[in-house]
Amino acid sequence: MHVAKSNSAIRFRDRGCAVGIDVGGTKIAAGIVRFPSGEITAKQVIPTKPERGGEAVLADVMDLARGLAAQGEDASAVFAGIGVAVAELVDGLGNVTSGQTIAWENIPVKERLSTIAPTVVESDVRAAALAEACFGAGKSYSLVCYVTVGTGISYTLVQDGRPYAGARGNSLILASAPLTIQCQHCHKEASQVLEEFASGPALVSRYNKKGKRKLSRCEDVIEAAESQDPLAVEVVRSAGRALGSSVGFLINILDPMVLVVGGGLGLAGGPYWQSFVESTREHVWSVLTRDLPILPAALGVDAGLVGAAAAVQNRRE
Repeated sequence: MHVAKSNSAIRFRDRGCAVGIDVGGTKIAAGIVRFPSGEITAKQVIPTKPERGGEAVLADVMDLARGLAAQGEDASAVFAGIGVAVAELVDGLGNVTSGQTIAWENIPVKERLSTIAPTVVESDVRAAALAEACFGAGKSYSLVCYVTVGTGISYTLVQDGRPYAGARGNSLILASAPLTIQCQHCHKEASQVLEEFASGPALVSRYNKKGKRKLSRCEDVIEAAESQDPLAVEVVRSAGRALGSSVGFLINILDPMVLVVGGGLGLAGGPYWQSFVESTREHVWSVLTRDLPILPAALGVDAGLVGAAAAVQNRRE
């Protein structure tokens, strides 16, 4: 199990614990997290199967929550409640406001789970960012920008252990809208969506459009690039550079102390990481900011679970 030290600027209740549940499109990971260490002391993972509908997924989450809450209440630590991270937009009241992956948009998820124990519902991106800021790669910094790159591309700013959510909970969208610009030479208008160019599925799609063989995973494209497949090198490096352009712009706006990058593709390393880091630094305007630390996330697949539990503790402070 993972154990990490918390950022000294962030205070968690001694001997406290909470249930953390990370609801993704493929799996639901749930566990008991102890504070202030961030240690996961019990963990269960089940498939999400979102095609069954939101109510079915919520029933599974409630079953996990009941069992783990009973264990938490029996523990020697003070049990704080249940934190749920979901791969959707979530507003400041804990309402799920989108339904791209998990159909919870019109379901009172927080209210249902609160019949078991006090509950906090949060976006998975903000939960993972909180975990990395408190216990992971950003734990030594008080102002952390977290970017996750996988099926989608999102971000969160965490200041002194508080993720910034924005007025409607939507301050995490980084690459879903088109970047529209008119060429000064040919006057044609380009309208590129970064997620359709630089995300995991985009790498596969772009490679397969021109490649003689068909690949099924972004990891396959990364491996092909590392083996010097010319097309894969072009796809991977151009994707990393495109991402760096947007992230550099983000750093210019937010001016964080550190950039932490997570997600399956964000942690792939190799030519994607190299081109991304180079491009990010090239697109940071101030020389005082350009050399900021750019670090891979440290908590891996447990970040959402730990962050969901940490969100419960954060609300108690």
